[in-house]
Amino acid sequence: MAKVVETRDIALDELTIGKGQVRTQEVGAEIDELARSIEAQGLLQPIVVSEAITPGKFEILVGQRRFLAHKLLGRATITARILDTRVSEAEAKAISITENLIRRKLSGKELTDGLGYLYKIYGSIKDVAAATGLPAGRVSPHVRYPRLIQPLKDLVDSGDVSTPVAVKTQDAVGGPDGTANPDAAVTLAREMSGRTGVQQKIMVRTVKKDPRRPIDEAIEEATTGPKIHQIYVSLTEDALYALKQFAHDEQVTQDAAAADLIQEGLISRGLLNDDA
Repeated sequence: MAKVVETRDIALDELTIGKGQVRTQEVGAEIDELARSIEAQGLLQPIVVSEAITPGKFEILVGQRRFLAHKLLGRATITARILDTRVSEAEAKAISITENLIRRKLSGKELTDGLGYLYKIYGSIKDVAAATGLPAGRVSPHVRYPRLIQPLKDLVDSGDVSTPVAVKTQDAVGGPDGTANPDAAVTLAREMSGRTGVQQKIMVRTVKKDPRRPIDEAIEEATTGPKIHQIYVSLTEDALYALKQFAHDEQVTQDAAAADLIQEGLISRGLLNDDA
């Protein structure tokens, strides 16, 4: 792990913006405002750099907007924290993600792109979480799509299936080594799409119960299983807003989101078996 060994002023013409920069959306937005802030208050947070491939140059790992603001102000130098060694593009992106999350919220696309890139490099959510310092639960939603098999990616790209459904499907039909039968995955994904969260869980549980069973038989059992009942509840405005946000994040209907939350709540209280 690279460490900061020195903090000093570096000439702007000695700096290059590294490929590991995670902020890619509207990089130049609000640079004028940032420049005015730096002019009035000084640079409150030094940029982070490491040696570049080109001799005598440094690569900006964190702080490209601060660098651009200094150029706008006509400054000759900028204060930088210098790492003790060059870092790979994956390490640079991990540093950039972590610093930007702490200092200024990344857009959803930037975070998804950055964490997706790291997942391709490291191959597991656990390793991405370790590299960025983020909780695994924070990493997982952003790397769902990259780990899908190609047939499921095609369904997501065409709009036939949502990413959460595709991930549930792959996890349901995946073997011990994480591989998934493409035909079974596509069949199950199409069947699960549009169903409520509870119905999806029943289908996943039925498939997992006997992975060697033909997928059509498992689906038939799941769809003719326990009867689904409908109830009506009253929510406060804040609770309704939170439910809508949850449904949006999970890419399901509000009814499906409410059913999921109720079932999970009953399970957590010990009032319902997880296999019920």
